[in-house]
Amino acid sequence: MLPGGDMIVSLYNLPKMPDVGNVKIKRAFPADKTKILGFIREHFSENWVNEAEQAIVQDVPKCFIAVEDGNIIGFSCFDSSAKSFFGPIGVDKSRRGGNVGTALLLRTLNAMREYGYAYAIIGWVTDAAEFYKKTVGATFIPNGGPENSVYSNMIDV
Repeated sequence: MLPGGDMIVSLYNLPKMPDVGNVKIKRAFPADKTKILGFIREHFSENWVNEAEQAIVQDVPKCFIAVEDGNIIGFSCFDSSAKSFFGPIGVDKSRRGGNVGTALLLRTLNAMREYGYAYAIIGWVTDAAEFYKKTVGATFIPNGGPENSVYSNMIDV
């Protein structure tokens, strides 16, 4: 059995966006795809690059980025692994703890609600579970491990 599992969150009582100073949270623009994917490749994983690319190239990009002084410092996506799935999300290690991740999470979950989703599935959560529980009240889905999720379609699961 693989560690972690899928979580679920209602999109109807989300908290207000936190103050993130001069950081801008904005929808990814397709012309910035190379820069965004480069940031993800440098700071996270190739699997997340693939998922983010899927989110960016949709009719209306389903990827948001956090930008400060012209530099990408974080990203979040939805509908990249499957419909109604939130993630991946990541913030540069040097910028964690300043509400950037919370702002990206909430901006993305609000966009999902605008698309008509009532719930979001947060895919394959491991060490970030407490963040999701505390921030948006997410709970683990019983029997929602990767081997019983959309991730079971991956080659190495």
